[in-house]
Amino acid sequence: MGRVRTGVEGQVTRGTTGTNRLRRVDRWIARHPALRRADDPLVVDLGFGASAVTTLELYARLAPARPDVEVRGIEIDADRVARARAQLALAPPRTRERVTFVRGGFEVPLPPGRRPAVIRAMNVLRQYDEAEVATAWQRMAARLSPDGVLVEGTCDERGRIVTWVEIGADAAPRSLTISLRLAGLDSPAIAAERLPKALIHRNVPGERIHALLQGLDDEWQRAAVVAPFGPVHRWRTALDALAARGWPLVGRARWRLGEVGVPWEAIAPT
Repeated sequence: MGRVRTGVEGQVTRGTTGTNRLRRVDRWIARHPALRRADDPLVVDLGFGASAVTTLELYARLAPARPDVEVRGIEIDADRVARARAQLALAPPRTRERVTFVRGGFEVPLPPGRRPAVIRAMNVLRQYDEAEVATAWQRMAARLSPDGVLVEGTCDERGRIVTWVEIGADAAPRSLTISLRLAGLDSPAIAAERLPKALIHRNVPGERIHALLQGLDDEWQRAAVVAPFGPVHRWRTALDALAARGWPLVGRARWRLGEVGVPWEAIAPT
C-alpha cells in the first residue's frame, strides 16, 4: 500500500468490496436532505474498490429519490478505474448516462464548477493512521457544496455491521450512526469492531464512545425479556431505555431498521 505521488492524494488500499455491502448507508443517503434538496444532485463514491458494484448500487438506490442524480466513482488505482469502466459499459443506457468513473483521491476531481451534494467514503480511512483522519476530512469536505455532506465510515464484509460519521462542508463532524442487522444479533457492542477510524482506537474506558457502546449493550441485555416479541422490539426497548438514561439518540424513525444516531459531541474523543 504505497502512497501515490502523482498529484493524486491518498494511498492505495486493499480495495475489498462486495454486492450489497453498503446497502444500509446507501438507503440513509437516499433519504438525506443534502441529496433530496440539492440543486445539483452530484454524488461521489470515493474509493469504490476493486469493482464497480457498490457505485452502481449507489446509483440504483439513489435514483428513485432523485431521478436526476449523477454518481461519480473515484479510485486511486488506475487498473480499478479501467475495470469499473468496462463493467459500466455493460450497464443499462440510463446508468451509463448518469455514472462515471475517474482516477483520483482526496482531492476529489470534478467537472469544472461542480460540487457534490454527497461524498461517500466508506472503508477508506480504516487503513490510515488516526492522525491522518482530520486532514482527509478537511480535504474532502472542501469539495462539497455549501449544504453538502461527507459520509465516512466502515462496515463488515457482508454489510451487517456498519457505522459512519456525517461531516459538513466545514469539515466538522455532526453525528455518528450505527446500523446493525438485528436478526441473530448477540450484542450491539459488535459495532466496536467497525467504528470509523476517528473512533475505533477510542473504545476504551474513559472515552464517550466506550460509554455509549457499553450502555447500549447493557440495555440490549436487559431487554432480553422482550426478545420473544422479536429483535426489532428488543432493539427499540433497549434504545428507549438508553435515551431515558440521558443519551441524546436521534433517528427514531429508523430504529426499526437496526439503526441509531447520536450527535458527535456526545461521543467525540476526549
